[in-house]
Amino acid sequence: MDWRRDAHCRGSDPSLFFPSGSKGLPLAQAGAAKRVCSACVVRQPCLQYALETNQDIGVWGGTSEEERRVMRLSWLRGPRRRAPG
Repeated sequence: MDWRRDAHCRGSDPSLFFPSGSKGLPLAQAGAAKRVCSACVVRQPCLQYALETNQDIGVWGGTSEEERRVMRLSWLRGPRRRAPG
């Protein structure tokens, strides 16, 4: 997990990446977290980690819980070499 030391979110408030709810302020928080992820050089390894370890809470690799559920179902049906994206 060496990728974590290069993560753009390192040092950010963790609550930004783990909003509680899916409407209003939590939705805005998830959007802000995704914007942080969009500029991150380790976005793919982060997403890969989230899929491999079934992280079902929070924003990982620029994806929400719902987005990862859909990706994970597809990912589990195919080769496990790389995360989608």
